[in-house]
Amino acid sequence: MPQHVAIIMDGNGRWAKQRGLPRLAGHRAGAKNIRRIVEVFVEYDVKYVSLFAFSTENWGRPRNEVTGLLRIFHEMIDRELNLLHEKGVRVCHSGRLDRLPVELQRKVERAVELTKNNTRMTLNIAFDYGARAEMVDAVRRLLEDQVSPEEVGEISLRERLYSPEIPDPDLVIRTGGETRLSNFLLWQAAYSELYFTEVLWPDFGRAEIAKALANYNGHERRFGRV
Repeated sequence: MPQHVAIIMDGNGRWAKQRGLPRLAGHRAGAKNIRRIVEVFVEYDVKYVSLFAFSTENWGRPRNEVTGLLRIFHEMIDRELNLLHEKGVRVCHSGRLDRLPVELQRKVERAVELTKNNTRMTLNIAFDYGARAEMVDAVRRLLEDQVSPEEVGEISLRERLYSPEIPDPDLVIRTGGETRLSNFLLWQAAYSELYFTEVLWPDFGRAEIAKALANYNGHERRFGRV
């Protein structure tokens, strides 16, 4: 069983369009699916799940969609936080907080603080996240810490990523039919197994997780060695 599964949750807009609904209805359906997915991975005893919820590029979407996505994130924290805490799930945030509304920043910080000692699973929410921005920020921290060129290496840079305590993903899943990483965990996913499915995120459930895990178990990970 993989220790860390990362998911690019794609297809909410198309899911809504197929049903004649506004795009935000698809995003709401996708947000509601998160609890179901987390519960399945808890059953599988997967210790880390990372979800790509909002990218640094998503700010360029229409204003009403961005506002709606921020509101959905607000609502999701209000609705799910206590339940996640009761289930022993630790909530972690990867990305930039400073561009989020102040109230949402505080909610994220509260979620992280409330659940910091939970050990059953770590749920890493990548919100206002971009892998290139993460690497730029890591380099800035190296400079701020006055790390000498001789001391710069994979370990010193990795220690300055957004969530260095989370191990690299063993498996990256992308729903919705696209076959690219879209600026998600580019450093961490260097040797991850990749699984792409046509299933749209709101429809991604237990059966699809089983298929992804079966596919993962059919590969031998050699990390560049023979």
